[in-house]
Amino acid sequence: MSGVRSKPPGTGPQTPQPALDTLLGGAAGDPLRRALWLDDLDRRLRPLLPPALAAHARLGNVDGGRLVLLVEAAVWHARARLAGPQILEAARSLGLDVTVLVVRTTSRPASPPPAAGPRSRPLSPHAEQALREAVTLLSTTDTDDRSGS
Repeated sequence: MSGVRSKPPGTGPQTPQPALDTLLGGAAGDPLRRALWLDDLDRRLRPLLPPALAAHARLGNVDGGRLVLLVEAAVWHARARLAGPQILEAARSLGLDVTVLVVRTTSRPASPPPAAGPRSRPLSPHAEQALREAVTLLSTTDTDDRSGS
């Protein structure tokens, strides 16, 4: 007989644990839990920022009493510094005990660019003619239906 023993039935987990729960379990999940917390906090903080600044800033970190805000360009850095008291008050309204605002300029946009939709192509002359004929046919059928009722 080998040295490996099988566990008696009923001693293991009763149901499979979802992958995210497994990933978040223990100390190994701490960075992921923190990232999810910061992402949630960013979503709640942005609507409270001045409207012009909200689209160009994102929460970078909360470290003790420091709130780190990331902005896209120097102009937004200046605006964030000017709105500092308002930003700190908004963060405090979310339950954060912050006293210092740190603004950092980054090269990455605060929000991902909107997904580009499919480009429309001009109709070929044949397709344009077929479309005109279909519109004409539909409009004459529509007027015939109205006059016949």
